[in-house]
Amino acid sequence: MSWIKEGELSLWERFCANIIKTLRWCLNLGILEVTVYAFSIENFKRSKNEVDGLMDLARQKFSSLMEEQEKLQKHGVCIRVLGDLHLLPLDLQGLIAQAVQATKNYNKCFLNVCFAYTSRHEITNAVREMAWGVEQGLLDSSDISESLLDKCLYTNHSPPPDILIRTSGEVRLSDFLLWQTSHSCLVFQPILWPEYTFWNLCEAILQFQRNHNTLQQKARDMYAKELGRRQLERDRAAVAEQLLREGLQASGDVQLQQTRLCRLSTSREERVQGFLKALECKRADWLAHLGTASPTLP
Repeated sequence: MSWIKEGELSLWERFCANIIKTLRWCLNLGILEVTVYAFSIENFKRSKNEVDGLMDLARQKFSSLMEEQEKLQKHGVCIRVLGDLHLLPLDLQGLIAQAVQATKNYNKCFLNVCFAYTSRHEITNAVREMAWGVEQGLLDSSDISESLLDKCLYTNHSPPPDILIRTSGEVRLSDFLLWQTSHSCLVFQPILWPEYTFWNLCEAILQFQRNHNTLQQKARDMYAKELGRRQLERDRAAVAEQLLREGLQASGDVQLQQTRLCRLSTSREERVQGFLKALECKRADWLAHLGTASPTLP
């Protein structure tokens, strides 16, 4: 993909250029999904001139992306923008929506751009989405769980990252994918991002392969089993309470308890799936409206 002009590049332009280089490297290495932290909500605290400049550059880059439609289609690149788009200028929201809509059906590789994003904001938004589900009668308050919250995050269509790379010598995550990286390999490298090379990427991947590949999968499996155990305990407590309200002994009829547990689990799963479908439609409708309401890209 070209969208890089000739001549001297600003620091931010070099940052964007390196994203494209890195994507090419990842494709060559068989890495089919990449998430980059492009703009934090905290960046809005910078000077107005700096923020306006970054917004203008974002407009240029998303406009240029659409000029690369043929290449995006050829490589099957699906672009997702993760963050609170409501915080952005309306015209930029439209450009982003059009880029996302144009590539939503591509599925060979995925570029997730975190823009107007922090992890705390993402988690707060997921809680807000579940509250909306309860208000709409799609969920019971007892349906709220870690598993459901995970499905309400911006990253709900992506697997947890295998590896997170932090450049510049900083040894903090800066509010990036805090929920999703609980079992990821974290690699901190001293080099600045604009100077990042293929060999730096290889070094990070080797660290992942050497230290965390098997352990990471075990940790995720254990985490999934723990969530299941907690849910079963909550279900058993709910059934016991229901039986007591009906004047039955909670520990009496085992078969009755199992039947109630099965019904409870089935009805909750139906509610959760209905809610997730409604949530997906709500997000898709808003994005589609935003894209069509904005001026068409050249």
